[in-house]
Amino acid sequence: MTLLISGLILWWAAHLFKRVAPAARARMGGKGRGVVALALLVSLALMVLGYRGAELLPVYTPIAGIGHLNNLLMFVSLFLFGVAPSRGVLSDRIRHPMLLGTAIWAFAHLLVNGDLASIMLFGGLGAWAITEMFVINATEAGWNRPEPGSLKGDAGNLIITVILFAIITGIHVWAGRNPFLGTYG
Repeated sequence: MTLLISGLILWWAAHLFKRVAPAARARMGGKGRGVVALALLVSLALMVLGYRGAELLPVYTPIAGIGHLNNLLMFVSLFLFGVAPSRGVLSDRIRHPMLLGTAIWAFAHLLVNGDLASIMLFGGLGAWAITEMFVINATEAGWNRPEPGSLKGDAGNLIITVILFAIITGIHVWAGRNPFLGTYG
């Protein structure tokens, strides 16, 4: 569990560094991006190793059949990840689509995973996404809305979302966690 918690702390610190200590980040100049990127890679490795190596300690039992809601939320989450780059209709209406998608992703995973390591990982990342939205809103004077997007952008995002959803569910099936059964128990 130590690796998992260390990875989460490093993830939070690397992402919030620019907002919490802007002067220190500015002094690092261009090298700062590389340092932050390296810290994020290390944090991901620590979280993956920590999660995979964590002892299974059940905290709650997910509701039978809740996996179907998880699937729907995951689809929405993936779509939100693509809202900003696709420049669709929602791109000028949602300020933090990727962070919102991350929060929904985390919540969806908490619906179907009731062990302590999952609560730490998904809860920690979900709490980070929500905190990041609040910190950005508090530290930036306003939001420069992008130009309104088009339905063509949303259509492209939807196609990519379907493909990614198929790949991710395929990986879950391959790993023995079939998301289409409605429950993981």
